[in-house]
Amino acid sequence: MRTTFLGHELQSPVIVGSSPASFGADAMIRCHEAGAGAVVCKTINRRAAENPDLHMVLAGKETLINCEKWTDFPMERWLSAEMPQAVAAGVTCIASVGHSVEDSRLCVERLEDIGVVAIELVSYADDTVLPMLEDTKRRVDIPVIVKLSPNSADLMGHARRCVDAGADALTACDSIGPAMRIDIETGKPLMGGADGCGWLTGAAIFPFTVARIAALRQVLPDVPIIGLGGITSWQDGIEFVMAGADMMGVASAAIIHGPVFIARMNARVDAWCAEHGVRELEEMRGRVLEHLPVEQDRGYEMGFDYAACRHCNQCVTACAYRARSFDEVGYAVVDKALCRRCGLCVSVCGFGALAVERGAVR
Repeated sequence: MRTTFLGHELQSPVIVGSSPASFGADAMIRCHEAGAGAVVCKTINRRAAENPDLHMVLAGKETLINCEKWTDFPMERWLSAEMPQAVAAGVTCIASVGHSVEDSRLCVERLEDIGVVAIELVSYADDTVLPMLEDTKRRVDIPVIVKLSPNSADLMGHARRCVDAGADALTACDSIGPAMRIDIETGKPLMGGADGCGWLTGAAIFPFTVARIAALRQVLPDVPIIGLGGITSWQDGIEFVMAGADMMGVASAAIIHGPVFIARMNARVDAWCAEHGVRELEEMRGRVLEHLPVEQDRGYEMGFDYAACRHCNQCVTACAYRARSFDEVGYAVVDKALCRRCGLCVSVCGFGALAVERGAVR
């Protein structure tokens, strides 16, 4: 599905976030060829990063912890080789730049001249972003995006201040941390950094990101948002848009599965949209806001599809209150005197045999 973002027509709504999946021109080109609408390069800094050994580990299903810093290429290499090569190959390039005015003022004008379509500013501290933003807006005419940190003590307030200072769009959000995993055989941290900690990305942070996108869309209804942080399936991308994102950012999934993840995600999103009569993502952007705040209706009925049920007993096992059972012919039974209406049984059913709707059987 082609889409438009910040005045540019893109081949898809998938944007590859700043990560090892975009570490240089070759990687950015591979993402573009797989169908990425745009690619954000590894964060450019005036000093090339020196990363410790073992700076990225798998920390759970579709989840990573990393203590990686920014790009390990010198700034000049990006300006003279990597970015020109990516632009020449047809990649819609967004340049990630951090982490201070001293860094951004050295490169943003040259990046604009090379042909990037936007600058994404990133910092680990809220108070360094605004000076970078204000200086960059004076130097370039292309859009400037601010990448938000979910670790901010005042994320909504910080986002408002960035928009008031001229941010054309927001990326929500960066990684969450610090986080740690331990090798139980040696007692040593899995990460190679000095403190043994890193930053969490991937599936584990997805629900946090959904909540932040929805909150941002409520307070900033007209600001373009790249949703980033936890997408590991095509359904996640649709969920981001329904929360309020304009674009679907991927990073960890593109690292774990390679650029083919992008192609598969685009195909499935397109198929879902066709099945549901969605011609443009704008039609479903922020749909969840129509249902907030959630009506606190305590009436409900539980639906059961006998044909779909495999009688695996997962719903019974997952009910801590022992409210679920099956009768002698295999129909699901709910003891309403014991049921707390938590809904877990519905979500653990992998076959779609259970459903619940407030006030009516579905």
